[in-house]
Amino acid sequence: MSIEKISESLLSQALYYQATDIHVLPRSNDYLVQFRIHGILSSHKKIPIKMGERLISHLKFLASMDIGEKRKPQSGSLQAHFSGILTSLRISTLPTAKAKESIVIRILYHKNNLSHEKLSLFPNSMQILQRFMTQAHGFILFTGPTGSGKSTTMFTLADYCSKQLNRRVISLEDPVERQNDDLLQVQINEKAGISFHNGLKAILRHDPDVILIGEIRDVETASIAIRAAMTGHLVLSTMHTRDAKGALYRLVEFGIKQHDLEQTLLAITSQRLVTLKCPFCGFQCSKYCIRSQKSKRTGVYEVLHGQSLQGAMKELMGEAHFSSAHSLPKLIAKGVAFGYIAAKEYEKWIVDEKNDLKRSRTIFY
Repeated sequence: MSIEKISESLLSQALYYQATDIHVLPRSNDYLVQFRIHGILSSHKKIPIKMGERLISHLKFLASMDIGEKRKPQSGSLQAHFSGILTSLRISTLPTAKAKESIVIRILYHKNNLSHEKLSLFPNSMQILQRFMTQAHGFILFTGPTGSGKSTTMFTLADYCSKQLNRRVISLEDPVERQNDDLLQVQINEKAGISFHNGLKAILRHDPDVILIGEIRDVETASIAIRAAMTGHLVLSTMHTRDAKGALYRLVEFGIKQHDLEQTLLAITSQRLVTLKCPFCGFQCSKYCIRSQKSKRTGVYEVLHGQSLQGAMKELMGEAHFSSAHSLPKLIAKGVAFGYIAAKEYEKWIVDEKNDLKRSRTIFY
């Protein structure tokens, strides 16, 4: 079988099981292929070393990455049809101590473009964010760990702005992960002279109503997001933080002044994906249950805005301790009480949060 057919077969199987990630992990005698299905990483199959190396080279070629470079991490993306399904892939390679490359493929489903009403377990969260999409200017930040659905939320709301509100949306992304014909998307390319700084200056001349910045990851992107919001545009972006309040501390670490935050910030969200009770299998639903794939997972959102955002800002300055009435632990506990979420998922979430807090304190000290 050709490597093209092997690659397409692997991706088709991942799509069939609604996997969000494919991991190809090098080992001493083979490569282990793993799928992340509904947040759970499970082994799929083993493949020989030569086949694994050919597969990685083939995927790197498709994503316009340097096939000959195996000593440095690389990233790329592509959009293609697999089993008749239009899919975007974000591909990342990492050299390992075994002198082999590991590769991870993030799968972004175009056919799963959800309406904003279906993103959240509690509709009130989306109604709040939907109202903010009509604002003329300001900054809205979506936070959470990797795989929590930040990009899906942001792009769904951007799509809502374009289609329902007839607002011109222009994005700056590195890389463009999910192509959308209703948005004007700009790919960052440092070699071609398109940096975040130059890209922002260019898109401001194209009369945008909404500016989408893929991710705030450093001082440059943070200052660009704030600057764009202060020029009279609605700015949407994502950031990796444990909770909504943590985003404020991160922005301050990036050198953003409190006065600028007060002028621009409209809302900060923190989200997690939770597994819902399966109508067929109950809380012991198999990850391979096809009948209920579309309703297995949904988002729980903590939204800081208005008085709650002001309270978090005061805590940032050491004036008072702030505790949100709609924090993630309380919202997830509410889902458990209503019978939508399994109690063990809430317990796992609490354990993970405690472990994250211990790690962050260890790093800090």
